[in-house]
Amino acid sequence: MENVHLVPEEEDDDLYTGYNDYNPTFDSEDLHNDVGFQLAVRTSHGRRPPMTAKYPGTAIGGRPIGTAYGSRMPVGTAMGRPMTGAVQDGAARPMTAVRAAGYSSSIARGSVFDPLGQSKGPAPPLERQNEDTPEEKIKVLEKKVNDLIEESCLAHAHGDLQLSLEKAKEAGRKERALVRQREQTGTADHINLDLTYSVLFNLANQYASNDMYTEALNTYQVIVKNKMFNNAGRLKVNMANIYFKQKNYTKAIKFYRMALDQISNAHNSMRIKIMQNIGVVFIHMGQYSDAITSLEYIMSDNPNIKTGFNLILCYYAIGDRERMKKAFQKLICVPLGIDDEDKYIPANDDPHANMVIEAIKNDKLHQMERDRKALAEKYIMTSAKLIAPAIESSFAAGFDWCVDMVKGSQYVELANDLEINKAITYLRQRDFKQAVETLKMFEKKDSRVKSAAATNLSFLYFLEKDYDQADRYAELAMSADRYNPAALINKGNTVFVKEDYEKAAEFYKEALRNDSSCTEALYNLGLTYKRLGRLEESLDCFLKLHAILRNSAQVMYQLANLYEMLEDPHQAIEWLMQLTSVTPTDAQVLAKLGDLYDNEGDKSQAFQYYYESYRYFPSNISVIEWLGAYYIDTQFCEKAIQYFERATLIQPTQVKWQLMVASCYRRSGNYQKALETYKDIHRKFPENVECLRFLVRLCTDMGLKEVQDYATKLKKVEKMKEIREQRVRSGRESSARGRREGSAGSDSGQSNHGTSAKGERLSVKLKTLPGSNEPYEASTQQEIDASYVDPLGPQMQRPKTAARKRTEEDEFADEELGDDLLPE
Repeated sequence: MENVHLVPEEEDDDLYTGYNDYNPTFDSEDLHNDVGFQLAVRTSHGRRPPMTAKYPGTAIGGRPIGTAYGSRMPVGTAMGRPMTGAVQDGAARPMTAVRAAGYSSSIARGSVFDPLGQSKGPAPPLERQNEDTPEEKIKVLEKKVNDLIEESCLAHAHGDLQLSLEKAKEAGRKERALVRQREQTGTADHINLDLTYSVLFNLANQYASNDMYTEALNTYQVIVKNKMFNNAGRLKVNMANIYFKQKNYTKAIKFYRMALDQISNAHNSMRIKIMQNIGVVFIHMGQYSDAITSLEYIMSDNPNIKTGFNLILCYYAIGDRERMKKAFQKLICVPLGIDDEDKYIPANDDPHANMVIEAIKNDKLHQMERDRKALAEKYIMTSAKLIAPAIESSFAAGFDWCVDMVKGSQYVELANDLEINKAITYLRQRDFKQAVETLKMFEKKDSRVKSAAATNLSFLYFLEKDYDQADRYAELAMSADRYNPAALINKGNTVFVKEDYEKAAEFYKEALRNDSSCTEALYNLGLTYKRLGRLEESLDCFLKLHAILRNSAQVMYQLANLYEMLEDPHQAIEWLMQLTSVTPTDAQVLAKLGDLYDNEGDKSQAFQYYYESYRYFPSNISVIEWLGAYYIDTQFCEKAIQYFERATLIQPTQVKWQLMVASCYRRSGNYQKALETYKDIHRKFPENVECLRFLVRLCTDMGLKEVQDYATKLKKVEKMKEIREQRVRSGRESSARGRREGSAGSDSGQSNHGTSAKGERLSVKLKTLPGSNEPYEASTQQEIDASYVDPLGPQMQRPKTAARKRTEEDEFADEELGDDLLPE
């Protein structure tokens, strides 16, 4: 007990107290003080047994005795097992239940606590696998095939169909090389059938996407015929889709039915879709009875909007009135699976709930719901417009029946839209009175419907040029819904026609603030700025509009016209060139291009566009006149004749075109034809001075006897022309004197006196005219040449422009206002 040390009690008990306490009897450090142990060592009582052959050498000298005074080796037993408590390898092994393993506060000399063996250093590096082995090569090849399939699918998703097909083909080549390698290594049993299926299926899809239908069908056929592929028969649906695209409807039906046989009743959704495809194919084939059989089954088992609409089309095709009504009732009862819109309205002041509502208000799920609802409304509206004239005796009665059915369904809000479509249908039938009456029924409805109806009424009255009524209903539409851009546009149009352009521009700007994509407002704003002379601002409007409407011919024309007004002909030509790419047969655009090139001095380009304009519209007098003058300028008078003859057919009462034809004959040296033409003109227009002058000159040059007759006629016509001019002058002078004197009596007296004087002067002049048998000596050849006026003289030396001077009416006709009508 003298070696036992008691630990004094402490106020706080230590949970780990006593774990390091043990009986000092078993402490090998104090063995040299143990009398009994020392006695046993010195006597035969503690002699060790002789050493065995396990230890080489003698029993004594081969291995030292392990005592407390020797080396720190443990004391051996008869079996070579170290004694308990002995020191081994510099670490003390604690006794069981005396000292906990690894929790000693005193560490033995030369030992470190390392239960996980981390003191041995890092683990040796892993051995690198040998990639030259066949199995490793196969694994690498399989990974390449999978990567190629993935790249092909990604390219298809990005729209690069050619790249996706190339990747799919490369994956097919790699997969075949993989199969051959498996066969060579004798592991054909381990061929990855799923990989083969994926490669072939992707390749067939890419062939179909690239419109290579024959190759796609062949690839699908390889998959379908292989019995080792599970559920491969379902791919016959894809083959049927390809046959449908090829309009091979008989084979499409066959493969759809084969695929239907391969699908169990557990997959009801897929079966319904295949039957829907079968119904669509029958509709394309015109076999409406067979299509009705498939579609009716779908509507009874799992109804949907598209199937209901197709069923109505089939009933309409066969003219079954009663079944059309039943199908319409089924259509409006189809559940959409959409939650109530009220859940997106904040109901309280809870900020957390409001944040959640704002987050889900425009998420993809809500957008999908809105798209589904919009599609259903479109089908219902189209069905109503289709069957309304067929289900009742009149169109109006049929539409009323549809409206009554819709009012009792989940699409109550569609009833008003159907009424507005009814009015629009009246418009298309040109029954404006019924359209106006139908729209006037909405004046007491809710604001949205009232605004829509008033907008259409304003549009109707504007077309009828009843601007007061148009303005009234535009005001009504604006008061019902100030944010309705169509109402603002109609109001702006009514102000525009009253030439209050500043105010009209304000209404158009407000419409744009409410709807920045309103193209009508932007177009009309550009026209307004153009009328105000603010050409740069108008140009900005039309450039913005061109960014929205890339292929709008009206916008391009306005841009070209604005650049012409801004004296930038090169930009005007550029925009007109773009316009010809959209409307290549517009004769006016081609003529305008010819005019611009002519103003720039490029006669060859001007001729090209004028000729193209004439080819598309050979009745434009200005184009004909320019082409005729161009050929005369280039000394090809024979070619100019056909254009002036065309002008003669268009304007037969205009003598100048016939004179030009005769002048072309004369210039080309065909005097006989020219003489005949002048004689024909003289018969039609006997008082034409120019024609008589040319006849006199031609007959003189050709030495004909008729020259005297024509000279006499020319003298008479000139004298009569002079008399008429004097009468006009005297009449003007007498009326002016009468206004100055202000006396009716003096006016009458002077007029009588003037008349008598005129009669005397006329008789004197007529007496001086030569008789019919007297020779024409009043004018010599030189005098005839001096008085000769060529109809192709200075006024025709330069071709006239294709576009005549534009009046205000023409400008307003070109700048037709963009009225708005509600979408159907």
